[in-house]
Amino acid sequence: MPLAVYVLGLSVFALGTSEFMIAGLLQPIARDMSVSIPQAGLLVSAFAIGMVVGAPVLAGATLRLPRRTTLVALLAVFGAGQVAGALAPTYEVLFASRVVGALACAGFWAVGAAVAVSLAPAGAKAKAMAVMIGGLSVANVLGVPAGALLGQHAGWRAAFWAVALLAAVGVAGVLALVPPTQPPTGADRPVLRRELRIYRSGQVWLALVITALNAAATFCLFSYLSPLLTDTAGLDEGWVPTVLALYGVGALIGAALGGRVGDAHLFGAMYAGLAATTAVLALLALTAHLPVAAVGLALGLGVTSFFTAPAINARMFEVAGAAPTLAGATTTSAFNIGNTVGPWVGGLVITAGWGYTGVAWVSALLAAAAVGATVAAARWHRRTAASRVVAGSPADAAADGSARVTEAAG
Repeated sequence: MPLAVYVLGLSVFALGTSEFMIAGLLQPIARDMSVSIPQAGLLVSAFAIGMVVGAPVLAGATLRLPRRTTLVALLAVFGAGQVAGALAPTYEVLFASRVVGALACAGFWAVGAAVAVSLAPAGAKAKAMAVMIGGLSVANVLGVPAGALLGQHAGWRAAFWAVALLAAVGVAGVLALVPPTQPPTGADRPVLRRELRIYRSGQVWLALVITALNAAATFCLFSYLSPLLTDTAGLDEGWVPTVLALYGVGALIGAALGGRVGDAHLFGAMYAGLAATTAVLALLALTAHLPVAAVGLALGLGVTSFFTAPAINARMFEVAGAAPTLAGATTTSAFNIGNTVGPWVGGLVITAGWGYTGVAWVSALLAAAAVGATVAAARWHRRTAASRVVAGSPADAAADGSARVTEAAG
């Protein structure tokens, strides 16, 4: 795997740390800005909404720009957003800085994913996506706890300064290792209207649904894992950071394994990961009152949910191969839709009085729905492949296969 892909993963580590570190800084931010905890929590929602909107918009806006230049510019804007947050005199300025940072983050994800896939060797697209997703996993393992720790000892603004420094390192790495590219010209010149045609494909929308359901199933439970551990499993609050770190370790392991399996068995990896996530969540609902089971299954959830992620991302690039930048943007938006809807559904379950085990059951249902959507996608894929073979001559079929191999290598 080229070093440039790992540089992109390092940049994603900075982006992911910024996205999730607010959860550990809510109380000091609320005190310093004289706002309530729910108001401070809106800083998380602002980032998620900015990701949903920003990914496709910026992907389209930068379609004809050189990719390395685009990545550097987006990282620079993201870093500037962190500096603005660190210096923010009011809550409103801090909120605006989060939106700016999210927009740049979304654009980087969309373009960076396309670049990572294009740089990967033939047959290693899922592995390249695993490196990108691995940056997000490491952010959960190291970045978020480190941000919270830094915020406790040096103030929450120090955490923003640290992420800005990471963004600067990412800029240097992209300039040094990502090869310069010029946008295609002539007949190959990217045209937004042509790339938007991918949204006419039902398989693209089905891939989007699978991505959103997997994220919703994961974050519906993960968002309330802390009170589940303390109120249902009876663990002391001091165990919560350890269990969250274990979840992050599981996510890192899952992304690494999923990247290897997904390249050889794309749908197999999706089936295995989503079915295992369903089983883990159902077991957690049944055994959440047992501390050992709750801790072990939290680790398992990290493994299974992130094992699926590389294959899900690779599937989107497969069905939207003619528009790789919008494919990355669509995946980013779908993930953040699930990241937004999942916790909201979990909150409704708790408000209805079903408790934290009810959240686990609903999360399992969301994961099971993702399995069903994967079954539909696999059948559709087989029918499409069969119809191409039947409709074309043997020579046409061979040429089509050769073209697909060439596309995968590119």
